[in-house]
Amino acid sequence: MTVIEADGVESMPLEVDGLSMGPGQRYSVIVTAHKSDEFNYIYNVTSYSRFITKEEGLRPIVYTGLIKYKDDAPTKTIPVVSDNQLVWPEEAQLQAYDKQPRLPVDRQIELTVNRFTDVYNVPYSALGSSLYKSVLVPTLYTALSMGNLANNSSVYGPQTNAYVLKHLDVVEIVINNPAIEDHTFHFHGHNVQVIETGPFGSSSTINGQPVPHILSGPWPMWRDTVQVRAFEFIRVRFRADNPGVWFLHCHLAVHMYNGLAVVLIEAPDVLQQRQSVPEKMVEMCKRQGIHTQGNGAGNQEFDLSGLPPAVYPPS
Repeated sequence: MTVIEADGVESMPLEVDGLSMGPGQRYSVIVTAHKSDEFNYIYNVTSYSRFITKEEGLRPIVYTGLIKYKDDAPTKTIPVVSDNQLVWPEEAQLQAYDKQPRLPVDRQIELTVNRFTDVYNVPYSALGSSLYKSVLVPTLYTALSMGNLANNSSVYGPQTNAYVLKHLDVVEIVINNPAIEDHTFHFHGHNVQVIETGPFGSSSTINGQPVPHILSGPWPMWRDTVQVRAFEFIRVRFRADNPGVWFLHCHLAVHMYNGLAVVLIEAPDVLQQRQSVPEKMVEMCKRQGIHTQGNGAGNQEFDLSGLPPAVYPPS
């Protein structure tokens, strides 16, 4: 089959045998039919996840069906082939159809998945300096109401893992995953260029296979959701040309809920000039007792009293 699109962005055609997809990733492919209608075929789709233990009859999930060329043609079953014999695309191998070259970098942010357990032996993963937790004032309201102080990440509270970006800067984000489980990260507000993937951490193999190092071609693929597999890193870039408050989070719901996320506060000075919150939304928040002004705690300047304590990974 031929990949022609990923996450809503057209790609240069790439011939593959299969696709490794994380939660929230999307692809469009073209499958070429046989010229002959001599046979009908049984197809097999085996869906599994590396982070879920195999269980007979439940995981992996196997789907079968019929590809029909002619009503009275005999049915042929194609033998199932080992994954190791198939061609699978890496994140950085796809090329963008628009042929935009790699963006030059103004700022780099490096994030590392930090997996730990709490005193009750419950596992958590942090992407920033702490676990992401909601604060008392929605971060968009803080960005719009704090004037020049909105350019200081401290006013949003340490629970938000906020990074303030300058308008039109090209930002490179490197996400390192030294853990045994895969993560799929979704960018709100932007598609990003996938520049590079490669090995990271204590292991250079996963499931007995070496972790490949892949540098993108001259026209890196744009997409909004990227896989960072076990013991791998990924390098992406985007231009900060969309002022707003944008979530960057693991797309596995339980990981996001437990705090594997950061917030990108993009050009709050430009945001204050261009946007305002509709009055009906402000009224709706007030009816729910949600603050609509001030720092993350609803206070002025750097007074964050009233916020619940941030949860930091053990040092």
